[in-house]
Amino acid sequence: MTRDTQFGNRKYVIGGAAIAIIIVYLIRLFSLQVMSDDYKKNADSNAFLKKIQYPSRGLIMDRKGKLLVYNEPAYNIMVIMNEQQGIDTLDFCRSMGITREFYIKRMAEIKDRKKNPGYSRYTPQLFLGQIPAEEFSVFREKLFRFKGFSVENRSIRHYAYGVGAHVLGDVGEVSPNDLENDEDDFYNSGDDIGKLGIERSYEKQLRGEKGMQILLRDVHGRIQGRYQDGAYDQAPVPGRNLTLGIDIDLQALAERMLEGKRGAIVAIEPGTGEILCMASSPTYDPRSMVGRERGKSHKRLTNEAGKPLLNRAIMGQYPPGSTFKPTQALLGLQEGIITPAVMFPCYHGFSYKGLHVGCHGHSTPIALVPALATSCNSYFCWNLYRMFSNRTKYTSVQEAMTRWKDYLVSMGYGYRLGIDLPGERRGMIPNADYYDKAYNKRWNGLTVISISIGQGEVTATPLQIANLAATIANRGYYYIPHVVREVQGAQIDTTYRRRHYTMVSPSNYNYVVAGMRQAVLNGTCRGANLPDIEVCGKTGTAENRGHDHSAFMGFAPMDHPRIAVAVYVEEGGFGAEFGVPLGALIIEQYLHGKLSPASEEKATKFQTRHIRYERES
Repeated sequence: MTRDTQFGNRKYVIGGAAIAIIIVYLIRLFSLQVMSDDYKKNADSNAFLKKIQYPSRGLIMDRKGKLLVYNEPAYNIMVIMNEQQGIDTLDFCRSMGITREFYIKRMAEIKDRKKNPGYSRYTPQLFLGQIPAEEFSVFREKLFRFKGFSVENRSIRHYAYGVGAHVLGDVGEVSPNDLENDEDDFYNSGDDIGKLGIERSYEKQLRGEKGMQILLRDVHGRIQGRYQDGAYDQAPVPGRNLTLGIDIDLQALAERMLEGKRGAIVAIEPGTGEILCMASSPTYDPRSMVGRERGKSHKRLTNEAGKPLLNRAIMGQYPPGSTFKPTQALLGLQEGIITPAVMFPCYHGFSYKGLHVGCHGHSTPIALVPALATSCNSYFCWNLYRMFSNRTKYTSVQEAMTRWKDYLVSMGYGYRLGIDLPGERRGMIPNADYYDKAYNKRWNGLTVISISIGQGEVTATPLQIANLAATIANRGYYYIPHVVREVQGAQIDTTYRRRHYTMVSPSNYNYVVAGMRQAVLNGTCRGANLPDIEVCGKTGTAENRGHDHSAFMGFAPMDHPRIAVAVYVEEGGFGAEFGVPLGALIIEQYLHGKLSPASEEKATKFQTRHIRYERES
C-alpha cells in the first residue's frame, strides 16, 4: 500500500470519526432539549430562578377623588415540590396556623394537573396566598427551617368604605376556568384576578404587566445573585387607576335607605351616562370578600335567602308598572295615534267589550298631561288599543306590534344596554312572534292590553328604568350608562361617549316632561316636590303575586337636568310609599351635597323601616 493510499484511508477514518462524534452530540442535545423536558427544567432550575415581579393593582376613586380601593402588603407562601422533602411538617403547620390535614390536602391539590394545569415540581407553586402582614410576621422568623418554601411579596385589596360591593366587585385566586380562557397567557396558578364588578370588567386595565427577575443559583439551590447584574430583568408595570362616576356619599345613602328591603336604586348623570349610584339590596360589606376568608364569605352569601350577591340593579327583571307609561305616550304621539289634546274616558278604569282594567278615581275624560300626572290606566290602554286596531296605518296587529317594539328598543328596553359591569340582564319586550305562538295567531290589542301599563309580559331592570328617566331628561337621547368615568392615561371606550337617539322627536318629549312635572306638583309624585328644585317624576305600582312593588322614576332639575333616578322596592306597595320619597332624598342629596335635618330624619326612618318577605326569591 502506497503512502498516498495510507494517507487517504486515514483521512476517511478521521472524517468518519468526526461525523460520528457530531452525530452523538446532536442526539444528546436533541434528547436534552426535546426528549427530556423534566431534565431541562431541572437543569434550568439549578442555574436560574426566574422570579415573577407582580405589579401593583390600579387604585379606584370616586368622582370627587375619594379613594375607594387601594392595596395593602400581603404575602404568598410558595413551594418548590422537588426541594421540600424532609421538612418538619408538624412544625410547619404550627407556624402557619394550619392543620396537618389541610397541609396534605393542599399538597395534593398543587400536584393535581386538573386543578393546577401549570404544575411543575421544579418551579415555585402557590401553597397559601394573601396572608396579611400581621399573620405573616410569626411565620417569617421560622422560614429558614423549611427548605423549598419561600415568600412572594404581594398585595391585598382594601375597600375603604363598607358600601358599593356590587359595583366595585372583588379579587380572588384564578380558577381553572380562568386559566383555560386566558388568551394572553398572563396568569399562573395562584395569581389573583377580578371576580365581580369593576374589578372584573376592567381587569386588564387594573392588573398591570408582570416583571421578571432572573437569579443565579448554585448546585445546592442557594441564591448567588442576579444574573448579569439584572441586565435581563424586566420591571413590572403598575395597573391603571380608575375614576368612577360614583358619588360614594350618594351610594352610602342609597344603601342605607334600602336596608331591610329588597330592591335597587340607580342614579345617572343624563349629560354623560355616568352612574352616580347603584345600590342593590340585600348587599354585603366588600371588605368581607378579601384574602383567605373570601371563599367562606362567598359560600355564606350564596346560601342566604335574600341572595345578596345578586345585583338587582342590572339583574333584577321586574314589571316596570306605571313608570312605563311615558314610553307609551311618546310612541303614541310620534305615530299620530294621539295628540296632546286627545281625551279618553276613565270610569275607574278601561272598559271595552267585557274587558276591564281598573284605575283610581280622577276627572274624566282626561288628556295626556293630566293622564301622566294622575297615572291613568285607562288613557294608556286606549292608546295601545287604538294603535293595534288601526288598519289604515298598519296592515295587521303583528305589524303594529313590531312597530311598537321598535320604539321601545330605541328607548333602551328589551336588550342589554351594555353597562361596563358583568351580568347585566335584558328584560323582556314581547314581539309578534311571541303572541302568535301563545295564541295561535288569534290575538288583538285587547288580548295584550296590560303591556300598555307596564304589566303582562313586559319586564325591565332598574337600570333600564333609570336610563328612560335620563332619556326623557335629555329630550330624546341617552348615553350608555357606565360606572367608570376615567381610565388613567386613556379615554373610556367610545361606546360610552356616543349619543343614542330614540325614534321620537324632541318636541314630543316636552309633553311627557310637562306631565311628569305635574305629577310632582299635584299628582301621584307629590312626595318628591322639593321646595327649591324642579323635580319631574313618575310613580309605578307594579302588580305582583304578593304585595305590589313600589317604583319611582324621575329627574331634576327640569330644564337643566343633572340627575336621573329610578327606585324599585320589592313588595313595597304603592309607588308613593317607598319609591317617591327615596327618589326625592337621592335627588336632594346629590344636588345639595347633603340632606336637610328634616330629610336626614326621614332617611333614618326609612333605614329602620323593614319589609318582611315571606317568600324567598
